[in-house]
Amino acid sequence: MLTVATWNVNSVRQRLDHLQAWLKERQPDIVCLQEIKCVDEAFPREPLEALGYNVAVHGQKTFNGVALLSKLPFDEVAPGLIGDSSDVQARFLEAIVSTKNGVLRVVSLYLPNGNPPSTEKYTYKLSWMDRLTAFTRDRLKLEEPMVLCGDYNVIPAAADARNPSAWVNDALFLPPTREKFRALTNLGLTDAIRAVSDSDDLFTFWDYQAGAFQKNDGIRIDHLLLSPQAADRLTDAGIDKYVRAWEKPSDHVPVYIDLDIAGR
Repeated sequence: MLTVATWNVNSVRQRLDHLQAWLKERQPDIVCLQEIKCVDEAFPREPLEALGYNVAVHGQKTFNGVALLSKLPFDEVAPGLIGDSSDVQARFLEAIVSTKNGVLRVVSLYLPNGNPPSTEKYTYKLSWMDRLTAFTRDRLKLEEPMVLCGDYNVIPAAADARNPSAWVNDALFLPPTREKFRALTNLGLTDAIRAVSDSDDLFTFWDYQAGAFQKNDGIRIDHLLLSPQAADRLTDAGIDKYVRAWEKPSDHVPVYIDLDIAGR
C-alpha cells in the first residue's frame, strides 16, 4: 500500500513542528506541500530527511512555493508548468518515482487564487488552469498512474462549501472556474475524495476569521485527481481534519489517498 498526501502548510518553517508530528502519525509515503513560502535554500530539509524522506523543492521568497517529500527515491523532478515561459511563480513541481508496480507520476500544484475576479489575477488563474489541462492531456497519453495533488483554489460544487451563497462572487466558485475544473476532470481524472464519499461536510480549508473552524464553515479546495491507472488502484481517501484544531495551525488540512501499489 502506498499513501500519497497533499497539504497547504501555509509556511513550512512556521509549521514544521506540525508537519513532523503529522508525518509521524499518518506515515505517508509521498507528500505534496504547497505555500511553503521560502526559497529552496531555506527549506528545512534535514529534519524531514531524518524522518526518511527525499526532498524536492521549488521555492519562492515569501510567497507560493511547492515541495515534494518521498520515501521512494525520485527518478525525475521537474519544476514549472508548461505553456508560459514568462511565469516565474513557484506553483508546480512534477516528479516520477519507481515502485514495485512500475512508475508513479506525482505533481504538487498550487493553483492561483484569482481574487479579486475583476483583476488580471483572475485572468492569470484561468490561463493557469488551461495550461494545467494541456499538461494533463499530454501526460495522460502515457497511460501510467498519476496523481495531481494540491491546493486548487477551486470549490467544485455547492456540496463542497458549508455556505455556498457566501462564495458566489469569489474566484474560487465563479462559473468559469468550475467549468475549467470540470474540463480538467473530464479528461478522465477521478476526484479521490468524491470517489469514496458524497458527504456534504468534507472540507479542507477553514478561514482564520469569525470562528469558521468552530462552526465548521469550511470549503473543499484541496484535491487529489487521479489518472485512470491510479484510480484503478485507489483503496481509500480521507481528510485529516483534526490537524486544524492544533495550536497556530495552517488554514488547510492534509488530504490523503491509499493506493494498492507496493512501494519498496
